[in-house]
Amino acid sequence: MKNLFAIKKHSLSVDIALTLVRVVMGYAFVLHGWGKIQTPFSWMGPESPVPGVFQALAALSEFGGGIGLILGLLTTLSTFGLTCTMLVAAAMHKFVFGDPFVATGKGGGSYELAAIYLVLSVLLFVAGPGRFSADRTLFGNKN
Repeated sequence: MKNLFAIKKHSLSVDIALTLVRVVMGYAFVLHGWGKIQTPFSWMGPESPVPGVFQALAALSEFGGGIGLILGLLTTLSTFGLTCTMLVAAAMHKFVFGDPFVATGKGGGSYELAAIYLVLSVLLFVAGPGRFSADRTLFGNKN
């Protein structure tokens, strides 16, 4: 466990950048997940083809993962959940709804934001939370 959550060494500027990405992205996910976590098994509505358990996992990954990112706590686990959720969200918008990457008209859907969050989740999964995180305090640095 300790090795899974231990912090990779980066320069100070990279650690500051990772912290900024983590906190802003975490805050956005807390806001996105707040409404979903209120009704975790049915936030997509009664006609949704997505089973309630998967809706609950998405709500938990967004709200709980957002808190994890802000604190830099269990960042690997948080970003894994967010990566899975954003992969499904981007795929749903692209292949099920047929949305373009960027919406060109008023109120049109797109998969741009899900793709950006997906890539940022992968970045944090690979690079880690940086030295300014609860993970570093709890698990230390990788050798």
